[in-house]
Amino acid sequence: MLEVGSTLPEVSFGYIKDGKMTDPRTNEIFGDKRVVVFAVPGAFTPTCSQAHLPGYVALADKIKAKGVDTIVCLSVNDAYVMDAWGKASNAEEIMMLADGNGFFTKSIGMDMNTSDFGGTRSVRYSMLVEDGEVVKIFVEDPGRFEVSDAETMLKNL
Repeated sequence: MLEVGSTLPEVSFGYIKDGKMTDPRTNEIFGDKRVVVFAVPGAFTPTCSQAHLPGYVALADKIKAKGVDTIVCLSVNDAYVMDAWGKASNAEEIMMLADGNGFFTKSIGMDMNTSDFGGTRSVRYSMLVEDGEVVKIFVEDPGRFEVSDAETMLKNL
């Protein structure tokens, strides 16, 4: 499982940029940057859509004012779903990143089996990454939304 001091694995993600599918790698997103990541079990799901993403949308300017280069929302969904969810949520300041096959999520030990509604998904967490290394991480207990929210991250920057 990922912890403070861990280096993120080098994988490809899915991302829609200017209407086109791209496949940025870990180093492109996290290398030489200060990045806040929050991961959700699924796009358009209740807690993710009503609280988690909206909190980061509302506080994006304050988070970036603390020296954060990029805010990433990560989910085991495809890039088109993440793009549509970002547009529907007015998340212009958030990079809506897809881990379509769950390679990243599995490699950092943050996967969970949700075969009753979706198969492999991510546990809910947030982290601060500096130059590809985890500096802070907040992992939710199953079914909870208490420590990976935007307010907690902002207080810890």
